[in-house]
Amino acid sequence: MSRRLFNDCTLATMLPGSPYGLCHKAAFVIENGYITWAGPETALPREFFPTAAESLQGRLVTPALIDCHTHLVYGGNRAREFEMRLEGASYEAIARSGGGINATVAATRDSGDEDLVAQSLARLDHLIAEGVAVVEIKSGYGLTVDAELRLLRIARRLGQLRSVKIVKTWLAAHAVPRDFDAGADAYIDTVVIPGLQRAAAENLVDAVDGFCETIAFTPAQIARVFEAARRLNIPVKLHAEQLSDQRGAVLAASYGALSADHLEYLAPRDVPALARAGTVAVLLPGAFYTLGGTRPPPIAALREAGVAMAVATDCNPGSSPLFSILTAMNMACTLFKLTPQEALAGTTRAAAAALGLQREFGSIAPGARAELAVWDIEHPAQLSYAIGAAPLSRRLSAGGSR
Repeated sequence: MSRRLFNDCTLATMLPGSPYGLCHKAAFVIENGYITWAGPETALPREFFPTAAESLQGRLVTPALIDCHTHLVYGGNRAREFEMRLEGASYEAIARSGGGINATVAATRDSGDEDLVAQSLARLDHLIAEGVAVVEIKSGYGLTVDAELRLLRIARRLGQLRSVKIVKTWLAAHAVPRDFDAGADAYIDTVVIPGLQRAAAENLVDAVDGFCETIAFTPAQIARVFEAARRLNIPVKLHAEQLSDQRGAVLAASYGALSADHLEYLAPRDVPALARAGTVAVLLPGAFYTLGGTRPPPIAALREAGVAMAVATDCNPGSSPLFSILTAMNMACTLFKLTPQEALAGTTRAAAAALGLQREFGSIAPGARAELAVWDIEHPAQLSYAIGAAPLSRRLSAGGSR
């Protein structure tokens, strides 16, 4: 049995009951990659006394962070579209003129596998350097069966090249490709659903997502995708209410979705549906910032209803070229008025729930995986406060220190 005892630290356990679940002058024990005990040093059970303690010299320890919504595998960039938006073009107008998602699809298809791996690793390493141990990666920039499967295989490879858990999400229902003339319904019938079946057969998919929006797919079309996912027993999530109110979040909740993401146009009347379903609201302030959003998600209504709120980068080349989870936390506080405690919960406990991983990730408690971040700061609010800081001292992983 492998056992390690750490002491002389402050734990932000993220367990309910006190702000951040703080425990000062704390210790914790890791055995075989899992936490077996955590609490005040004075309460350490005698059975652990023979183990030599490793001092963390007063540092703060949190659960390792989780980025629960990214489009991290893609080719090229869309800096010219950034200029176009500054010149007055809207995101929707750019997309309808052939830019947007389809521009990245073309660049991604033109990139070789090794090039995509190299580009994606650079982005992933930014997240890892900020204490991230779990990253969700969506497909969606291939838009053919084979190209979408290729992206998920590359996502899987990233998890083999780095000590990080990769959650792979099938997002073929991202857009109808420019070279597909038969329409959205036919695209779902010939690409999205058959491709999902192949992805499931290859064990390449952990969740199914879609883009429910006027420039993408209708709720009825997304429902067909969700029905296919249900037959395969794969959980679902949804890009919902980013640009307009399509009531996608209500649809997602009706399928017991893990999460509904964006939600700027979510009507307060529909918030209780998320609460009843236990669907996490994933907030993506990077996209709101980049697109110049003026209508934030209904935070007060979500908070009042008890809906868990996660925070993620939405790392993508068009609407959120953001590779910093700590900056996303700061943005969630400044733009959406989350508290720093809510922001940290949003990248730990709530983010884990948004991926269906809450039993093993997102908190410091017996039975949780030993995925922890050790910080050179005094209080967890500092993680949301400082912009561009690099306060990570080390990451403790189930596979060892990093």
